Amino acid sequence: MVPFETDITDAVKPSENELIVEVRTGTVSDRLGCVSQYACHPVGGLLRKVTLFVLPEINIASMDVVTVLDKSYKHAELNITTGIMKETPLSGTLSIIYSLADRTGKAVAKNSYNIKDEKIVKGKLYVENARLWNPEQPYLYTLTTSLLLNGKPLQINEQTVGIRQIEKKSNILYVNGCPVKLRGVNRHETHPLRGRSLTPELCRKDAELFKSGNCNYIRTSHYPPSEEFLDACDEIGLFVESEAALTWIQHGASPIWRNWNSQDNQYLPYMIRANMDNILAGRRHPSIIIWSMANESQWSPLWEKVRTMVQELDSSRPNSFHDQCWNKYNNKGSVADIANYHYPNINGLSACGTMSRPVLFGEYAHLTCYNSRELVTDPGVRAAYGKYLVEMYDNMYYQPVCLGGAIWSGIDDIFHLPDGKIVGYGTWGSVDAWRREKPEYTGMKKAYTPFRILEEKWDTNQLELTVENRYNFTDFDKISIEASNRNSKTVNIKSSIPARAKGKIIIPLKEINRQDIYLKITDSQGYICHEELFAANNYLPEKNSDCNLVVEDKDNLLKIHAENPSGKQTFVFNKVSGLLTHAYSGNKTLLKQGPVFCMVPMNNDDGGKPNVAGETYQNMIFPLQNYPHLTLFAKEFHYHTDNNGNIIVEIEAVYVNGDTGKLVYTFEKTRYIKVNYEITIASKEIRPRQYGMLFLLPKQMENLSWNRKGEFSIYPEYDIARTNGSATLNANRLYEVE
Repeated sequence: MVPFETDITDAVKPSENELIVEVRTGTVSDRLGCVSQYACHPVGGLLRKVTLFVLPEINIASMDVVTVLDKSYKHAELNITTGIMKETPLSGTLSIIYSLADRTGKAVAKNSYNIKDEKIVKGKLYVENARLWNPEQPYLYTLTTSLLLNGKPLQINEQTVGIRQIEKKSNILYVNGCPVKLRGVNRHETHPLRGRSLTPELCRKDAELFKSGNCNYIRTSHYPPSEEFLDACDEIGLFVESEAALTWIQHGASPIWRNWNSQDNQYLPYMIRANMDNILAGRRHPSIIIWSMANESQWSPLWEKVRTMVQELDSSRPNSFHDQCWNKYNNKGSVADIANYHYPNINGLSACGTMSRPVLFGEYAHLTCYNSRELVTDPGVRAAYGKYLVEMYDNMYYQPVCLGGAIWSGIDDIFHLPDGKIVGYGTWGSVDAWRREKPEYTGMKKAYTPFRILEEKWDTNQLELTVENRYNFTDFDKISIEASNRNSKTVNIKSSIPARAKGKIIIPLKEINRQDIYLKITDSQGYICHEELFAANNYLPEKNSDCNLVVEDKDNLLKIHAENPSGKQTFVFNKVSGLLTHAYSGNKTLLKQGPVFCMVPMNNDDGGKPNVAGETYQNMIFPLQNYPHLTLFAKEFHYHTDNNGNIIVEIEAVYVNGDTGKLVYTFEKTRYIKVNYEITIASKEIRPRQYGMLFLLPKQMENLSWNRKGEFSIYPEYDIARTNGSATLNANRLYEVE
């Protein structure tokens, strides 16, 4: 997962040449990185680009730029280290020129040095009033490095440079003097048909997807990212934690450690090399702010030596090591700059305050993916994720020592192999492997919004919002705040709430109708970071005019007839069972039963969980279809007409296991039916899988439309939790399509 280079000069012939490269898998480094294990198939070959390039015999061999800001964080010093390779005797004057240009091409700094016997040239450039790089304003300069012999160019290199400075002060991480919070995901480089080998277009699409989802940080689990992905992060603005390809060193997930000794010095060169290659491959990118030495591994004296090398090679960025920084499991005394904890519970942030280092939740809020049968039975579980993620990130945001975290995970990690099998570790992404947004993506975008509405207050003339600015660097005067509705023009709202501060925003109701106020927040780069719809309980359709209600009480049946201009509806109760058994509109069946209370108990089904290390995802998993109706009989059955002409049916029901309940059906003259239920469970221990009101519909009803309240006011049109929409029953199941 890192570049390597080789000099093929001696093999090249002055005619057509064929270059053959053999790459082995199953090596020690592959085992240490679990690269093939994680993909559930051998990962071999050349996954990334191959570049053929020609250099002069005296050439620029290496390059590193470290920026240092003054105390005011306005002026910058660029410390440039250049390696010079001389493969032929030097005859003449050798010099090097550094020139820095802004986005318009205007030179802002320049310096030159004569080279004698040096193999390493250390240069400096000074930039006054520098435009600093950060994810919210990812400003890039262009650095041109020219190597000249007797004044004539031998080699000219161009590279982008982002001027920014990272500092760890006690247990807080600062970028450009500002404390930062990381809102991120873990990312595998994966595609169902291309495996771990992505195109540049896919790499950029991933960066844009997560940027659009309000992420400002990517952890490159569990190997260094491609150059194209880092280029995209530099340009559009994403922090990156670049991880060396070392995974589960002395961890139960990698079975090799039952045989190997993780503290054997023979593995140290591989561990050092993996981290060295990670740094050398990515250090020119301003987006990288943390070097991760390994994933979910156990600290040992070998890692002390690895960390020493990492600090010597790049002291301008902090390092991390993904273990557990508290509790017993896998906590062996890591001294990495950034402390890590994976999978804290929603109340698990209190320990952060006891830490002397910034605490990063390198993996948290694992998406539901293993309980396959539950997800088929109740896909809405995916949408329920969003509400609790909002609560989780709120807790993380208000804990000063918590640096932030990376959701597990960003993209489904599955592969369609040539033999037809679909394998992989998990459908755990907020986007699927084809880059389609899932319901969890909506929740992530809501939780990570930098425009957090804390309170709304209405009066006659205005809507007052208490808002928190969760940008790290951007004041609200740099973003667009627009309010509108269906019947009025768009109003631009002004605000100057500083980054990481709270304040008030006023929406004038004289210019905007009180109903359906749509608020859109767009950042300085054009990304819509927040949308909100303020509606005055208009999720229900308007109530219709009165209807005529008639009761027919005969034997064991109670019929309620509702007559209105659109026709006649009839509702039938069985007075013995207490169930609402039928509903008709004329001769057309509307309901075969319900709404009645229903409870489905937990079962011992394993949820259809795939064998994680390689089972196919083609298993035909069907929904659970056990819908027991627990009513035994009605102990009491009464009805009456209230002062408004509404008919109220009250039932005291007895259920299995001695459970009891009271159900009240109110048939309103406004053509609404309201249902209230109160159930008392006799058992001391109850584990309901589902409970609520159940409707049994006739088979011909295949289309469902709805208009309802949601956890959020706005959803994408495709989201299962959207507040209004339609769905069709009996969709076709396709065997080889997820």
